[in-house]
Amino acid sequence: FLNSARLDYDKTLNFSRLSRLTELTLNNVDSISDADKIVELVNSSNAEIVITKEMHLPVAALEKFSSNVKLMCEAGTGYNNLPIARARSLGIDVVNIPTYSTESVAHMVITYIMNFSAAIFQQAKMLHDGDQRNFHVFQHPIHEITGKKLGLIGGSGTIGTAVADVAIPLGMDVIISSRSGRLPPGHKYENHPKVRVAPLDELLSTSDFVSINCPLNDETRHSIGSREIRLMKETAFLINTARGAIINELELIECMKENVIAGAGLDTQEVEPPQPESELWKLDNVFLTPHIGWRRLETRQRLVDMTTDNIESYVNGSIQNVVNHSSH
Repeated sequence: FLNSARLDYDKTLNFSRLSRLTELTLNNVDSISDADKIVELVNSSNAEIVITKEMHLPVAALEKFSSNVKLMCEAGTGYNNLPIARARSLGIDVVNIPTYSTESVAHMVITYIMNFSAAIFQQAKMLHDGDQRNFHVFQHPIHEITGKKLGLIGGSGTIGTAVADVAIPLGMDVIISSRSGRLPPGHKYENHPKVRVAPLDELLSTSDFVSINCPLNDETRHSIGSREIRLMKETAFLINTARGAIINELELIECMKENVIAGAGLDTQEVEPPQPESELWKLDNVFLTPHIGWRRLETRQRLVDMTTDNIESYVNGSIQNVVNHSSH
């Protein structure tokens, strides 16, 4: 495991089952940026299986891996950090974990909604700064969420559906973006009275909260920028728990400086963490969390267990969750 500290940063996780299945080496760092160091770690251990967690793996490093390497496991859902096409050409299977954090990430969206509706972030910041005005004359608009519209970009997928599972009992009306104008056949919210499907622009212009829940790919990269944000209501909030690069951050920053919308909650950023000079740190209406949607203890242990399941399936000759379908 090249960067096990990214997952087991507090030394609370149980790797015993994986240790029984393999000769496991845990490299206790959060990330490795030196390609030569990555190659040295992999080849010196004669590894057949390489595990990463949200760590960029350069093509140059992959190409120097020993021919022993046959399987790469991304300990997570997104795999845009791995050169999967080149791995395919080298006969290396790449697998991921599609569903380990569904509820945890969905609950992160709801956490942001709850905090925004009651101005909890803003109040906490004021108290931290020694400002007690809220206890005399309240300074912020706060609202019930019952009856508010929640727009889900990519909302017909697993995580978007899990967000709707919580939002609907809270009394929210859910809008899901779709080019086709309908949900996939058999979707659980097809024809539901609290759910409707709309084009993206309509979702943006009518929602009180907009949550990004789509994957990052060439089509979605920077797909939410100035034009899209300016379609939103000035009282609306934007929430991203998917991948940071879906938002054009420079354009978001300019919009937030102009108070185009009420606030943005970003659990993911284009570069994590943002560069020290990034203006995201300084904006009063942008609230950052360090990609914690997947970090709850139970979620991380589930990730270890499901990574072990993937490796066990490979060992048993019935590999699962392959994202690059190599031909060997």
